[in-house]
Amino acid sequence: MYEPIRTPSVHSTLAGAAPDFPHRSREEELDIQLAGHLAALLTATDDLRAVAPSADLDTAAERLTAEVSRLRRGRTPARASASRDAGADVAALHRRAHALAGRALVVAASRADTAAAILAAERMDAHAEASGPRALASR
Repeated sequence: MYEPIRTPSVHSTLAGAAPDFPHRSREEELDIQLAGHLAALLTATDDLRAVAPSADLDTAAERLTAEVSRLRRGRTPARASASRDAGADVAALHRRAHALAGRALVVAASRADTAAAILAAERMDAHAEASGPRALASR
């Protein structure tokens, strides 16, 4: 009824032969994912710094830059330009940063990266406090 397959599958590999694509370990994948979440948090922090500058946000940006550089083996992350409009909703930016810090915390915990987990937890606390207790509870 059906014609048999006449060519080998492109998805299979021969036993003992090296695959022609690179494989990453779970640890490397988590490093990449954590660096991405922290870089997104850095962008949100830069957006907040442009709208509502503070010493706390400056320190957080420096610490986030250091963590992303460590995870990316010395490559510094791209930084957002300070061209945000002054009418931006600061509470919404804090809620976004809180969510990003939460994602980073989950990955840092699964990776057992204490430094990144502490930084993410501190940023979650700071953004929760800045956006108000009701703003995050109603989400």
